[in-house]
Amino acid sequence: MYKGKFNESQRLAILAEQDEGKNVEDICRRHQISPATFFKWNRAAGRKDLSDQQNDDRRRLRQLEQENVRLKRMYAELQIDHDILKEGYAIAKKFSAQHKEKK
Repeated sequence: MYKGKFNESQRLAILAEQDEGKNVEDICRRHQISPATFFKWNRAAGRKDLSDQQNDDRRRLRQLEQENVRLKRMYAELQIDHDILKEGYAIAKKFSAQHKEKK
């Protein structure tokens, strides 16, 4: 079985270069490995590649935006209810004051 020219610690060091913000193509070119090998090492190390992280971030952002819309709608409905109750209280107060004057 072919052992390869990089040991486990070297592979992890190469993978860590991506965390430093370096481009995958540049890393692969410098270490003379294919991008497929790089991503295979990434999966084997249990790390998510950058595109998976970005997809997770996009999905989470979309969920947060949907929740934000839902909460804004809920707040608007509660604000309307509050305004209606406020007007009703003012009318009831006015009616009560008129009722007391008649007595």
